[in-house]
Amino acid sequence: MIWLLVCPVCDAAHEPHERFCADCGVPLTFVKDNTSESTRRARKVKPGYADGPLVRVATARHQAEAEMIQNLLLEEGIPSLARRTGGFDVPDFLAAGPRDIVVAASAEETAREILGDRRDDGPQLPPHRHPTWIRALAVTLSVLTLAAFASSVLLPFT
Repeated sequence: MIWLLVCPVCDAAHEPHERFCADCGVPLTFVKDNTSESTRRARKVKPGYADGPLVRVATARHQAEAEMIQNLLLEEGIPSLARRTGGFDVPDFLAAGPRDIVVAASAEETAREILGDRRDDGPQLPPHRHPTWIRALAVTLSVLTLAAFASSVLLPFT
């Protein structure tokens, strides 16, 4: 088993005689050379982005897209979770089906900025409204249909 001296922030390897990272200025740590993928991922997470309840910041169309979004967030130190969107009848073992990407509330603003979700109150399109005559026709047809149904129900009782 080989132990390496690495920076916990930038993950750069250093010589055994060094004690601090030249780029980050943080103390170096010893790690095994054969660390698992989950250990490497956990070292990238910034602790300040892991506080608070989970908040949905994005929706992916399938598992591959969800993993790509998660990796984009992880590169900035934001831990995330991809979970199946509720209400879809797709077995859990399939990669199909939409996924919600959730992060801790402390990382919501940064995650939205990274993913390009701009929530500004800029100019928006006005809501689409049908012309008045179409709305009046819809109401009239609804009333006529309701009256026809009511008369067919009440007709046997008279």
